[in-house]
Amino acid sequence: MAQAGLGSRRKCESLIVSGRVTIDGKRITKLGQMADPIKDSIYCDGEPIKRQKKIYYLLNKPRGFVCTNVEGSRDPRAIDLLSNIEQRIYTVGRLDKESEGLIIITNDGELANLLSHPRYGIEKTYMVEVKGRVTDESILVLKRGIWISEGKATPARVKVVYRKHKHSILELVLREGKNREIRRILAQIDHPVVSLKRIKIGPLKLSQNLKVGKYRRLSKVEVESLCSLAVHS
Repeated sequence: MAQAGLGSRRKCESLIVSGRVTIDGKRITKLGQMADPIKDSIYCDGEPIKRQKKIYYLLNKPRGFVCTNVEGSRDPRAIDLLSNIEQRIYTVGRLDKESEGLIIITNDGELANLLSHPRYGIEKTYMVEVKGRVTDESILVLKRGIWISEGKATPARVKVVYRKHKHSILELVLREGKNREIRRILAQIDHPVVSLKRIKIGPLKLSQNLKVGKYRRLSKVEVESLCSLAVHS
């Protein structure tokens, strides 16, 4: 189901448990049911499930776009920046509406799960401009970790790129990302975020050739490197 573009493994499991999937006309609700997509008739919500060709894109998301598949969203969706795509695609992880930078878009649910699951700790690098001059003491606080509602948030690495009296620029590396984590932890040390850009996902780097709002296909080598990184992390 994930390979057919219905979402991550977790989402597909939810579809099964909720009784929205049938095999040869029989509704299934238990996980682990075996089926042959070639021989068996598999449906979800009354629509046949067909194996799709896997596609992988890297998008430089602009500010103002949201990472959702919900149709009728009030805000423009990141996936709508891609044109002439027949497969059902979705973003791997999220960047909030006010953030920009790299995000992977695919229909490969298995890879999406590997890259998104905290257990695998795929590094994501962000360039963040904040208000105020960030002191060395504040950097130590960040490195020790800051408590938020989901638990302790500790960046893998923090580096000061630039700092003046009125604003500073930091490079932060996360191995697992909680909702709006960077904005929340920086607000707690009185340095609210002015702008936030993701510049790297694992081995993939933001290049000057990939302008804001533009996208490109990932090469076979890049996809393989992501799979290898996730599996061996």
